[in-house]
Amino acid sequence: MATITARSVTAAPRTAVLTSADMSFRQRLRDTLTELRWQVREAAGGAEVLAHLDAVPAETVILDSWLPDLEIQEFINEFEKLHPHVDLVIVDDASSRGSGVRSPRRNEILYALRRVQDADGASWNSAPTIEQQKPSFGGDDGNGRSIQTLPIASSSPHLTIKSQIRGNSARLPEFIGEHPAILEVSRRVRLAAPHTAAVLVQGPTGTGKELVARALHRLSPRSSRPFVALNCAAIPESLLEAELFGHTRGAFTGAVQGRIGRVEAAHGGTLFLDEIGEMPLALQAKLLRFVESGEVQRVGENEPIKVDVRLVAATHRYLLQLTAEGGFRADLYYRLAVFLIRTPPLAAHQEDLLLLAEYLLGRMGETRPTKSLSDSAVTRLKSHSWPGNVRELEHVLERAWILAEDRPEITADEIEFGEC
Repeated sequence: MATITARSVTAAPRTAVLTSADMSFRQRLRDTLTELRWQVREAAGGAEVLAHLDAVPAETVILDSWLPDLEIQEFINEFEKLHPHVDLVIVDDASSRGSGVRSPRRNEILYALRRVQDADGASWNSAPTIEQQKPSFGGDDGNGRSIQTLPIASSSPHLTIKSQIRGNSARLPEFIGEHPAILEVSRRVRLAAPHTAAVLVQGPTGTGKELVARALHRLSPRSSRPFVALNCAAIPESLLEAELFGHTRGAFTGAVQGRIGRVEAAHGGTLFLDEIGEMPLALQAKLLRFVESGEVQRVGENEPIKVDVRLVAATHRYLLQLTAEGGFRADLYYRLAVFLIRTPPLAAHQEDLLLLAEYLLGRMGETRPTKSLSDSAVTRLKSHSWPGNVRELEHVLERAWILAEDRPEITADEIEFGEC
């Protein structure tokens, strides 16, 4: 993200509605605003923002540069008509215009945005590593990024892990672990990031494929431009083409207004297509045409539009085998797999388990009291095979955190793996 423009206000003090289809961006900005004592409500789209404002008046609305359900200008027109006294802060929209009363705390919003943007952009482009230091319960790494550290055990010396994320010149700070497979992911991201070649990320569900895509974007010359993600398995087949390429008004039943697609929204930046193996064959042909020509054609429109995006695709399936079975186009596969990055299952680098657990618990402890793992909890975690990988580990720890109630230590009794 880059330019920030802002607008007007009055209402519930220190309440902000944060609007973005990017969940990761929302989370980082929410955390920063919470530190500044703002109450934050989150919305994934324009309609949800208006619903929030009807329920609880806010002092500020923070609007990302793309909405999944409304055109930006359409939303702004409706917003200004319904809520003329609420400050509207727009991210990445140099063309926005208008005037009005501003929030007396607008500088805090702009500061939070710049802080998140620094983390997304220039400060990540140098791919700094976190230097080794003594375990602590907070602080920063010398580059302005907060490090949360956490004791894993209560008594046994063999459970005292160095709670900092250990420095390694080969490892990017996005990836937690010291196993060679994790270091190889970092190495490949570093190599691929400066180029425009398409990247295919393969790995089991829950191994951080989107994290790889975001790291590629952050380390690329496109880092100040949009990162747009689309899960091909999460959208009905009948709507996927319009979601990807956009559509005109009346192009199909329910298309009451035209809108751009995810490809256009990513212009100048990175388009991440998750679960590409689930894309229908008919749409694969249209995606192939875009990959080859750089042109998109909105549903219901005749004229193509030239778009410049860096394409990163991801799948948990073995696409070569799927291609041999006729479930995926071979020509598209070879266009997408110019550069291949594989994310390993957690079982393949289980020696990183406690380091990952420390990191995840430390992140949970940013807004809640710190908790540690007992010896018995560590033993139980180590005994599990982790079919759901790092995502499963995160959910298990979140569940354990809740079950531990107000106790500062998580025991084996709170470690549940979700079996029936």
